[in-house]
Amino acid sequence: MCGTDATNGANAANGSTNGKPNGGAKFRSNPYQPVGDFLSNVGSFKIIESTLREGEQFANAYFDTETKIKIAKALDAFGVDYIELTSPAASEQSRKDCEAICKLGLKAKILTHVRCDMRDAKLAVETGVDGLDVVIGTSSFLREHSHGKDMAYIEKTAIEVIEYIKSKGLEVRFSSEDSFRSDLVDLLSLYRAVDKVGVNRVGIADTVGCASPRQVYDLVRTLRGIVSCDIETHFHDDKGCSIANAYCALEAGATHIDTSVLGIGERNGITPLGGLLARMVVTSPEYVKSKYKLHMLKEIEDLVAEAVEINTPFNNPITGFCAFTHKAGIHAKAILNNPSTYEILNPADFGLTRYVHFASRLTGWNAVKTRVGQLGLVMTDDQVKEVTAKIKALADVRPIAIDDADSIIRSFHLTLHEQPEAAQNGPPAVEVVGQ
Repeated sequence: MCGTDATNGANAANGSTNGKPNGGAKFRSNPYQPVGDFLSNVGSFKIIESTLREGEQFANAYFDTETKIKIAKALDAFGVDYIELTSPAASEQSRKDCEAICKLGLKAKILTHVRCDMRDAKLAVETGVDGLDVVIGTSSFLREHSHGKDMAYIEKTAIEVIEYIKSKGLEVRFSSEDSFRSDLVDLLSLYRAVDKVGVNRVGIADTVGCASPRQVYDLVRTLRGIVSCDIETHFHDDKGCSIANAYCALEAGATHIDTSVLGIGERNGITPLGGLLARMVVTSPEYVKSKYKLHMLKEIEDLVAEAVEINTPFNNPITGFCAFTHKAGIHAKAILNNPSTYEILNPADFGLTRYVHFASRLTGWNAVKTRVGQLGLVMTDDQVKEVTAKIKALADVRPIAIDDADSIIRSFHLTLHEQPEAAQNGPPAVEVVGQ
């Protein structure tokens, strides 16, 4: 169903800084647009890109200063709203790197992620960041086995740290850690308290990746009725739900989503930047295309993949090597007639191209016909069907490559013109490409 316009007073009252429902974007008729909801931010959201914080926790990650600067500049050029860095309290080099990136003059705001501790906050403020993301564990697991503090201590310390950061004129987000295994009453009471002292954002973190989309929607929707500030969300991908959870959070009224390039992070990582945008460009194409330089996505993913010594997964949204490859004959015919039949995403939006696979037992004659044209050859439909049968016959025996299929096509075409009728009419006036 298509989105509908609504008054924006309620949205402003519930803490959205975007000013209009769904970010005020004027949605064209779009069958993938959810039902209009004045709390939803699927058409206006901000990305907090955490490759240089959460991503640095990935098992293979080691980012030297030069690499961090390259990644930060690339993310800034891409259009992310915030870049989150490792806490300067983590190490001396982390502090120096934080200062170096703050001096780059990027358009994106620079954040650093710190424990809810005044010493960490003071050290971070001195680096020149635009804001601090403050976090402390609130689940019984973390209160007992991590920092050992009770909820009264957490609330008191959070308010002190937030007021200090605000006194320095910086943005501040306060987030619980392990939110979905925390007591709901404790959680909402804590968020209400920090909202009253003027925190810019409160954060919900699915630290262990246990949440389902329905749980996310319910918690964010409840929180939206408790606080007037913005809501940031952070989802780990242990169960493969991070993109769906992020989307549901936006539907429920969240305003900010944490991402990392290729989803790298602790364990299975978090919501991937590319995967999130693949989801959002379908729902809110005008907003996403106007804000983010989507053609840069592959370049950024290649940069990070090389830095952490991994390959881009074959099924990675958008940039996986077969993301826009079509193989089955019935698919190929429809794609050649109208790409939207089997593509929800347009590869051209990301500076990529589609590929119709024609070198397999599943190939259809329409795909082969297209390849015949690409090779500069001329055949009738019946002839294309005959050569398709030859390609399928070889593919039934062994895997074949593009060169194998091309060789069959060219050889078949040559035999057509070696027949007596062709000889009497002289050589064919066709330029054969690629020989």
